[in-house]
Amino acid sequence: MKRVYLNLKIAWRSLINFKLRSALALLGVFLGSFSLIVVSNLADSLTEKTQREVDKLGKDLLIVRSGLVRRFGAGVRLISEAANLTLFDAQTIANSVPEVIRVSPSSNKAFPLRYGNISLAAILATGVTANFPETRNFHVEDGAFITDEDNINLAKVVVLGKTVAKKLFGESNPIGQYIFIYRVPCRVIGVMEEKGSDLSGADQDNQVFLPLNTYLRRFVNRHFINAIYVQVEDGRAVAAAKADIEGLLRRNHGIKAEQKDDFTVIDMKDVAAMKNQAMSMITTLGRVSACVSFLIGGIGILSIMILIVNERRVEIGIRRAVGSRKRDIVLQFLMESSVISLSGGLVGVVGGFLTSALIFQIAELPFSISITGLLLAFVASVVVGILAGIYPSKKATTIQPVDVIRS
Repeated sequence: MKRVYLNLKIAWRSLINFKLRSALALLGVFLGSFSLIVVSNLADSLTEKTQREVDKLGKDLLIVRSGLVRRFGAGVRLISEAANLTLFDAQTIANSVPEVIRVSPSSNKAFPLRYGNISLAAILATGVTANFPETRNFHVEDGAFITDEDNINLAKVVVLGKTVAKKLFGESNPIGQYIFIYRVPCRVIGVMEEKGSDLSGADQDNQVFLPLNTYLRRFVNRHFINAIYVQVEDGRAVAAAKADIEGLLRRNHGIKAEQKDDFTVIDMKDVAAMKNQAMSMITTLGRVSACVSFLIGGIGILSIMILIVNERRVEIGIRRAVGSRKRDIVLQFLMESSVISLSGGLVGVVGGFLTSALIFQIAELPFSISITGLLLAFVASVVVGILAGIYPSKKATTIQPVDVIRS
């Protein structure tokens, strides 16, 4: 134990004597640890954010859209729309697919809104049924939501999204007030909770909700709908439910085997997985850059340790002359290289943690610390220190006291 303490003391004194060289060698390991920690933390935070966005849409949710929808990168885009998705389709799904526990048909279109002297252009009006909040995990904050009676009676009532309520009423209470949607006066019965953006980036708070039948009869005068939200009883049953729904709708729409679907069933977990896959590529590139930084740091430590060995030949020769063993010399230089590497790694971890926290705060991302990133940074620092110190330590053991005296 005393030998270890002595070697550690000598190693620390040597690094103090070569401050500039030690700092330069430390820089590479610092950058490697720093980038590894930041990239890993951001990857975990973005993954958690994506999962929260999926949960916002609804648990174990499938979305049936009319027309063809294609996935581009991490999002989805409607590239054609059909006029054949109906309330009958929604009812058939609810009655015929055993994995389904809740079905909520929906349709929407942008309309101008007006309250007093305040006008809003192109606000999305969405026709929904009473079970929309449970299906989409999107609930009323103030007032009440649309009921089955509202749908049956074609009631002209509306529930405002949070953003729309602030734009029209500011801090005033909108409940009981009348607003004009296009030219139709509707009584405000509720305000939704703040929801934020969905996976496609659309603001879910910048819309209003109407009874679906009211929307279809009084606003658009049509019988087909845009979407059907389907909630499945278990996440493991989503794939089976998706296949059942696709087969059912093909039969309902009379689509032949060689014909393409005129609808799209979207599994939001697939969309989230694609988004996470795109982020994993960025994470991989970040970790590759971290490995390059560690490699550069290791080469820096190696070169500086070789210089230190050459400049301390007398010290090493004297230690060998007074009885130091080869393993003491090896341990001393391994300690010096390891201290440099671990110091750089520690500073990199602290800097990475503080930078990650700052990014989370500015970008409003979930706070997440990657344990994997911390472990990788620590292991990489140890490995770099040991590998960079092996050759210089072996070179130091070849120095003989006689050669030192002669020189």
